[in-house]
Amino acid sequence: MAATALARRPRAGRSDRWGTGIALAALASLTVAGCGSPDEAGEAAPPTRQISKSPSAGPSAQKPPPSAQKPPPSARKPSAAPPSAKPSVSAADGRNVGACADGTCEIAVSEPVTFRFKGPAGPATLSVTEVGPNKVEYTVKSGNGRSEGGATGPGQGCITVLRSNGSSNSCGGLGDAARPSPQPRAVVIQAATGAEGTAILHIVSD
Repeated sequence: MAATALARRPRAGRSDRWGTGIALAALASLTVAGCGSPDEAGEAAPPTRQISKSPSAGPSAQKPPPSAQKPPPSARKPSAAPPSAKPSVSAADGRNVGACADGTCEIAVSEPVTFRFKGPAGPATLSVTEVGPNKVEYTVKSGNGRSEGGATGPGQGCITVLRSNGSSNSCGGLGDAARPSPQPRAVVIQAATGAEGTAILHIVSD
């Protein structure tokens, strides 16, 4: 009986050590599971919490491109046409010097010009020698006679009266006279200055 008891003691010792080893392994597993850091737990969170809004959903994505936007009101208005440097001057026969051939006409002159017309003693010649702003100078030849006139200043002018036996000439303010009055057996010439550099010539026959 003593031998049997001695043979069983070692078995009981190995069983205790095996049980102790299992208990230590279980305790180690619990210790490792309990030592996890908060950061490791956060990494396991659902990824939907870190999703940011797409830039295309912002207000800037709905704004039309600059080329599609309406231009400012000032850009849509057509530019105004620049004013004419020299306003037109009204004359019954415009600038047609040929209208004076019969001894009666009203023309506008803005540069030196020479033309012929019917005078009291036959063909006569009128030459505008200088014209500019509020200035006009001219020469008239009829038969053997010659007359010159010139005026400077606003509302100024000259009147030349041609007759078969001679001529007369006077210059000064013309006032409100639009055209000279005809005279018997004479041709009357009036030259008026213009602010725009265009003189108005009247030729009146009886």
